[in-house]
Amino acid sequence: MSASTVNRHTVGDALAQYLHALGVRQAYGVLSIHNMPLLDALGRDGRIRYIGARGEAGAVGMADACARVTGGLGVAFTSTGTGAGNAAGALVEAWTAGTPLLHVTGQVALPYLERGRSYVHEAKDQLGMLQSVSKAALRVWSAETAMATFQEAVRLALTPPCGPVSVEIPIDLQGALVNAGNPPGRPRIVPLEPDREALRDLADTLASARRPVLWVGGGARHAGAEIARLLDLGFVAVTTLQGKGTVPEDDPRTLGAFNGQPAIEAFYETCDAMLVVGSRLRVPETLTHTLKLPRTLLQVDSDALADQRAYPTARFVQADAKLTLARLADLLQGRMRIDPALRDDAARARRQAEGAMRGAIAPYDRIADALQAVCGRDFGWVRDVTISNSTWGNRLFEVFEPGQGVHAVGGGIGQGLAMAIGAATGRPERKTWLLAGDGGFMLNLGELATAVQERTGIVMLVMNDGGYGILRNLQDADYGGRRYYCDLHGFELGALAGSVGMDHIAVRSLDRLEDVLRDAAGRDAPAVLVEFDMRAIGPFAKPFSGPPLARG
Repeated sequence: MSASTVNRHTVGDALAQYLHALGVRQAYGVLSIHNMPLLDALGRDGRIRYIGARGEAGAVGMADACARVTGGLGVAFTSTGTGAGNAAGALVEAWTAGTPLLHVTGQVALPYLERGRSYVHEAKDQLGMLQSVSKAALRVWSAETAMATFQEAVRLALTPPCGPVSVEIPIDLQGALVNAGNPPGRPRIVPLEPDREALRDLADTLASARRPVLWVGGGARHAGAEIARLLDLGFVAVTTLQGKGTVPEDDPRTLGAFNGQPAIEAFYETCDAMLVVGSRLRVPETLTHTLKLPRTLLQVDSDALADQRAYPTARFVQADAKLTLARLADLLQGRMRIDPALRDDAARARRQAEGAMRGAIAPYDRIADALQAVCGRDFGWVRDVTISNSTWGNRLFEVFEPGQGVHAVGGGIGQGLAMAIGAATGRPERKTWLLAGDGGFMLNLGELATAVQERTGIVMLVMNDGGYGILRNLQDADYGGRRYYCDLHGFELGALAGSVGMDHIAVRSLDRLEDVLRDAAGRDAPAVLVEFDMRAIGPFAKPFSGPPLARG
């Protein structure tokens, strides 16, 4: 070996070593001629578990969920052109959810890049496409700058507000030799400090409140201990769906995720202050911003553009939620004069909201109760968009830490199966449950084979009503009962499960449901599909056509 090759390795080798140094333990992707040097290096390194998806959308969805349940960086590899384009929807979801994710995609050889020579897999302005669906998109222009580009991408992904960052690297650079060196570890992200004067004003406003409520969003998931301190001072809390579990949902001081229900809105009208932390006050959870919130609205967010964006706020602090709430609790210690009836009133409002929901979705609330009894407190809970998720899956079923719950924040169906695989492989020590409807379940059926091949042990609860149930209800409510295109010729799910080597359980009655779910959870199988025949079980007590987007 000549002196010139000593301490040199390929860009792919350097990337594999860097990912390991970052603490990455799982990566997801689709093997292609345009990422093979990178994945060859990952395989030779051998320290990161690689999960091969059947499609690029699945790979990114898996990486997204893995990051959410582990609190780390998600990593996905895709191919060039169409392959990168297939990942676009899943990247939009990761960006909407604020997931730190590194998406590595190939690109045509550098001498052919943007020359219009019809190189295989070439696409028009791939980088521009990736920029539109990611927090940022970068291109590697030389082997020597490859690792600096990857390091910057990771820094951007992990910097709040977090999101997916795409890096495209031409195929001829992936196996190029570069000088070796010790890979850097996780970049140091300095939390944004709150302005002292703004924080004092915030504390003074809250100190005069007798009935304060804390609205917790996904941007405060890392601030559970600090939120608990405010609850100890007398606050009550409500969470968004992204904030679920930041306060354990069996804590009597939380309204859970019943944030937009009529009983909860009535409770808000009795409160004199609300502190919104790490939340965009999204349209689906605020009745298109017509939900009546307490008159004194205060907000903490790392994004400066959140100020006044959804509701008028009396005070806004741009800062990290964890730092801000810790210092706020210090400033409020001994100053709060909380109405002694606040917590009882909050608990009553939650019971009323829960009771109203149970009345509307019966008998399907029984699934939530049976599942809660079977799961205990240690589980993963992944939900696709379906009626059952929008009702009991999002709200009745309780989670106890933020990493337990994963759902499609952007509202796109069909992403749940891939996300369940990411959650199960990210946290293999616990049982992962998936809730999906038959319509969404069919979108990415190829990933069933991935779930079995990786022996994920996922229990998949598929609510089968033979079509798009929520769209049927919308057509009944808003289109004179004219049902066009909402019925689906689906799969015989038992045969489908058998074809890939997974177990199948058919449920046609909700009797002895807890026993059925315990059986599913206890099986030594690569995955279990539990099919709920909704046509045999019967309809919801009240048709559900989605959360109201506005009054009227």
